[in-house]
Amino acid sequence: MKKRLVVLTGAGMSAESGISTFRDSGGLWEGHDVTKVASPEGFASDPELVLDFYNQRRKNVRESAPNDAHCFLAELEKQFELTIVTQNIDDLHERGGSSNIIHLHGEIKKAQSTGVPSLIYDLGDGDIYLGDTCERGHQLRPFIVWFGEPVPKMDEALAVTLQADIFLVIGTSLQVYPAAGLLQYAPGHSKKVLVDPKASNMYLPQDVKVINTTAVESIPYLKETLL
Repeated sequence: MKKRLVVLTGAGMSAESGISTFRDSGGLWEGHDVTKVASPEGFASDPELVLDFYNQRRKNVRESAPNDAHCFLAELEKQFELTIVTQNIDDLHERGGSSNIIHLHGEIKKAQSTGVPSLIYDLGDGDIYLGDTCERGHQLRPFIVWFGEPVPKMDEALAVTLQADIFLVIGTSLQVYPAAGLLQYAPGHSKKVLVDPKASNMYLPQDVKVINTTAVESIPYLKETLL
């Protein structure tokens, strides 16, 4: 029987693919105040700005490719019952070959109805513009969990975490809640590993093995630790 491996990934996972992050720039994301482009209030105030911002992020994702760490995680499906819980809104895990992914914060390549949130559409390589509506006539918005909004997939992520034999964290500062709290729910008997160049600055339980490297640089260490 395969061991259950749960991997929590954050912005550092995709940074080596050229996906921009905002946590390292004082709350700015590509020069924008994140409260203006990643909150319901920001969207209500200037929807055109927000739609354009995510159209640019979508272009960034389309022009990026999975890195070796994405592909390595996909390979681990041969040895483990693997679930990836990601804070990332890109589709690089899917394109890297992983098949069981929980997107906590939404997906950049999908659109959601502002009036009927259950109506969600695949955009493919398309974008969203002011005036684009769902079948009920409501403006479409990015299918993203913004600051101040609930995280619908959190219960699903918690359920798999509670069953983990190994809980691996890659590329997250563990500052964005509730996702950051998942580490505390990994079972006491489970092996816990954290990969992040800045991990030494974090307060961590004593049973967490720390690998102070980037996601791609960690692959040899993870092979030794996990396999």
